Amino acid sequence: MTSEMRTMSPATSRTSVGWLVSVGVAALAVAAVTIVAQSTGRFHWWAGFILLPGALIAATGGPLLTRGGGGRSFTGYLVVWVGGHVFAVGAILMFGAMGRCWPLMIVLPTLAVAGTYLWRPVHPLARALHRTIACLALAGAAVGGTLQLLVADVVDFGQTAWWGGFMMLAGVIMLLNGLELLRHRIDYRVSALTLIAGPAVISFLLGLQFLRGWPY
Repeated sequence: MTSEMRTMSPATSRTSVGWLVSVGVAALAVAAVTIVAQSTGRFHWWAGFILLPGALIAATGGPLLTRGGGGRSFTGYLVVWVGGHVFAVGAILMFGAMGRCWPLMIVLPTLAVAGTYLWRPVHPLARALHRTIACLALAGAAVGGTLQLLVADVVDFGQTAWWGGFMMLAGVIMLLNGLELLRHRIDYRVSALTLIAGPAVISFLLGLQFLRGWPY
């Protein structure tokens, strides 16, 4: 019995340390946001009821995220990102900046989807589909970042339909990931490429039409 307890002790100790570190980081984050928001004079105390649960949710996923690869770390990743999103909403509301920072509500979820590529599947077709989704999510994050720059008056595209460029980018992403399938010796690689190429070409041409302002 004593030997079993000694064997389990290091693992239990690491888990406890992981929980303590996660809770400590969450507490520091909540304190930092609260202090800075108070110092700006735009402090909305009620946002703490969103901020604190988000930090605790993220802290719950921290220990799972650090347990190497596999299902546990992926679950931890999802929990951390959900908590992080809730925390970000609470922080923005606490600063009273939702009117200026709403594009972050596009950036954060798309980055979360893109980050799942760290757990990409083994099968070439599934991996190509997952990579396509992850790359499209990165493009979505770029759209959110561009919107944030527009809201902050950092850039101004005038009457240009700038989003057409991102539609073209999405088409290129889909087509390149479809072409990547050709290097794998799977029976249905040409069929898969054909299915991907159709939406890719349509997305590219529509984006070009919007960007150039051509009539329908």
